[in-house]
Amino acid sequence: MTPHGRLYTAEAAEKIGISKPTLIRWFAQGKIAEVDRDVRGWRVFSKADIERIQTYANKIESPKERGPQRQAQRV
Repeated sequence: MTPHGRLYTAEAAEKIGISKPTLIRWFAQGKIAEVDRDVRGWRVFSKADIERIQTYANKIESPKERGPQRQAQRV
């Protein structure tokens, strides 16, 4: 966590309930808007960023909700 209470990528992903690679992939694919970066170029997430990304994550169906046919295709 930054001194101003903002979170870095791994912390943000944990708070949202997804993996860090998933969060980074969503940025790369343009599924979510970028967040601010610190002087090192690291992403820093505000409370509003976390809420916005959590809203997106909640819209995504989990593999269990897709049904057995869809799961079998992923294997």
